[in-house]
Amino acid sequence: MTFRAADMTSRHELWARLRRQLWQPPRAHGEQPRERVVGPLELFYDLVVVVLVAQAAHHLAGHLTWRGLGEFAAVFALVWIAWFNGSVLGETVTGVVDGLAHEPTSAVTLAVGLVAVVVGFGAWWTYFDFSGHRRPRPTRASTVQWMLVHLPLMAAVAAMGAAMVGLVEHAHDGRTPAATAWVLCGGAAVVLCATMVLATSLRVWRLDRRLYRPLARICVVAAVVCVGVGAARLAPLVLGLVLVLVLGVPWGFAVAYRLAHEEESAADEVS
Repeated sequence: MTFRAADMTSRHELWARLRRQLWQPPRAHGEQPRERVVGPLELFYDLVVVVLVAQAAHHLAGHLTWRGLGEFAAVFALVWIAWFNGSVLGETVTGVVDGLAHEPTSAVTLAVGLVAVVVGFGAWWTYFDFSGHRRPRPTRASTVQWMLVHLPLMAAVAAMGAAMVGLVEHAHDGRTPAATAWVLCGGAAVVLCATMVLATSLRVWRLDRRLYRPLARICVVAAVVCVGVGAARLAPLVLGLVLVLVLGVPWGFAVAYRLAHEEESAADEVS
């Protein structure tokens, strides 16, 4: 019984540590590191948010009604969620807002728009969690690979954002249009595969083999599933939800691995 209680306490501590890592309050302004500077990517993202809010406000200016106010609130909430998430989601959110701006707003349309934003989150989380902010190996081949693979990866994310316009516009259809389904699902497949190809050029690919080798296989399988979802042309809302689940599988595996790894490290320290 004592061993079981200790095991449960250890798991509780691991989950508490995971929650602290995933959810942290913003630093106070005075606590910002002096060497911290605003990069061009952050400035671009801020500009995208400003443009999107301005577009939503422009739509409200021409529809000063209760319905127009509700549409503005819904679109603004989606933009705010993307900004609060802190990821570079300009292409995705632009596509969703563009689709919502040209279609009558309904519960289904808003649901599809929200799911589309989450799909964008999943695509960028896949990149940043497994390859972003990590250095390539100090070889010319690794550096070239790192540079070139970013091209199809970023292009795939931009294409997914464009496809989300059609996804929102056809939110009430029984099946997603073929072009929209193939571009959106194919883009997700490219993101998964390109992220792993990019990871092979990184130092962590060799330093953390137990994570990245099975993760690469999982991402390939997930990419195949994405292609199958595109071929099935499910209803827009269902298609988006399935993509969210598929993109969440690699992330879930990584979280489980890190929790188990921390548990092993804690057990080694105790012994």
